[in-house]
Amino acid sequence: MTALLAVALALSLAALAGGCRRERANAVALARTRHEIRGPLCTALLGLEPLAAGEHAARIAAIGHELQRAALALEELAGGAGRPRALRTPRDEARPSRPASAAVDVGALVTGAREAWQALAGAHGARLEVDAPRGLWARGEPLRLAQACANLVANAAEHGGGAVGVRVRALGGAVRVEVTDDGPGLPAPVDALVAAARRRTGRRGHGLGVAAAVAARYGGRLAAKPSPRGARLVLELPAATAADRAAGP
Repeated sequence: MTALLAVALALSLAALAGGCRRERANAVALARTRHEIRGPLCTALLGLEPLAAGEHAARIAAIGHELQRAALALEELAGGAGRPRALRTPRDEARPSRPASAAVDVGALVTGAREAWQALAGAHGARLEVDAPRGLWARGEPLRLAQACANLVANAAEHGGGAVGVRVRALGGAVRVEVTDDGPGLPAPVDALVAAARRRTGRRGHGLGVAAAVAARYGGRLAAKPSPRGARLVLELPAATAADRAAGP
């Protein structure tokens, strides 16, 4: 019996050691990947800066915002917290740090991303229609709200198609971003799709989960609403207060 216990213990320790080695190898690979992705992202953003005031300023700004979104995802993958640093330049480092959340003009954010989203919709054979008045303020953080909205637009363009509509409105004490499409509609309730996304290990099927997590982070929610055709998803966020806006970005 003692011999058997000794053998079992030895096998367990060997398995543990092997697991530790694999975990360390994965950590090293992740660190290397993070390093190699950060470099091109930062270079691309710096390369865009001189073009920001040119003929295609809106498109350049939208592309820069998408690069910042990529940096945010990279930092989260590496276990970072707070504002992503992957694309921060020396000029950024000299600026005062911003709070994790603040008042965000959601209409302006959506309008600013329109150029990039139009290209995304076009790649899936869809067309983008945006109705986003400025001055609709919600509590959040620009990159994360852009992350949520972009995932809803991508989901609508890929799985719905036709006319992908993005509409921003204020309703009571909330700001709502509504994304519609002309597709067959959602295959299951939103809650079920979000729960399924938490179990996925592949790269696809995470968009609604990301959007729902961002909404929850700021006290909002992601929901489906009745629609005469296609899907109609609503990202609802608490409206920013006067104090939030006075605090500044």
